[in-house]
Amino acid sequence: MQPQTLQIATWLLYINGFFAFANFVDSRMELGYIRRFFTFGPVYGLAVIAAHVLGGLLMANERKIGYNIAVVASFTPFVSNLIVYRSLIGVSFLSAIFDIALIALLLHTQSRSHQKVWFR
Repeated sequence: MQPQTLQIATWLLYINGFFAFANFVDSRMELGYIRRFFTFGPVYGLAVIAAHVLGGLLMANERKIGYNIAVVASFTPFVSNLIVYRSLIGVSFLSAIFDIALIALLLHTQSRSHQKVWFR
């Protein structure tokens, strides 16, 4: 059984993956804007969605690669905000709080020590 920090991080990854998909479909949102106006946009958007879903799925199955993908996926909202708004926070302060919480949960000492010992 995983510690509470990793369980909450897994759920946040799934939820962020769903909202990343909705964001990708809507051209008024960050991923939709990147999809529409940049040549690398569709590939980047699908990679962000896949990183959130695969990171959560593989982390739930106790795979080290899933933890690494999840850490990378947790930083993608900030990269998207930098591309679109030239700012780390973007326009939604509440969304930024959840993004920071996901990073904190994944990089917490309890999460890191558990994945080092128990993940394959």
